[in-house]
Amino acid sequence: MKNNRLLVVMSLLSALLTSLHVTDDIVRGISPAARDNLGAVAILVVWLVGPLMLAESRWGYAIMLLGGIFSAGMPFLHVGGRSYMALAQSGGPGAFFFVWTLFACGAVGFLTMFLAIRAIWVQRRSRVGAMPR
Repeated sequence: MKNNRLLVVMSLLSALLTSLHVTDDIVRGISPAARDNLGAVAILVVWLVGPLMLAESRWGYAIMLLGGIFSAGMPFLHVGGRSYMALAQSGGPGAFFFVWTLFACGAVGFLTMFLAIRAIWVQRRSRVGAMPR
């Protein structure tokens, strides 16, 4: 599989997992359900524009990198909180899904970050190599 195609797939997967996890946060009351959540929709739209419309461009790589950072940061935002500990230890309905999406967001987010950094590096090196001397 081409690296850029893999980057696009991982970026879309990280956006999906993060949106599922944020939705689960809202449903459980960890994050408040408010009009501010519409900002998350705008962020998700920009996040989807990166891999779907700007996949081979510098802006697309930058958006995918930021999305990967956001997704990779999700476990760090939750693990220290009281809600996470109570939910993980309760074993209640949906606890497995909550914790699984948290870890999946982190793993896929880190992979997306690394692939985006690699794509930016390769693009930069090819651009420098193509310049006349």
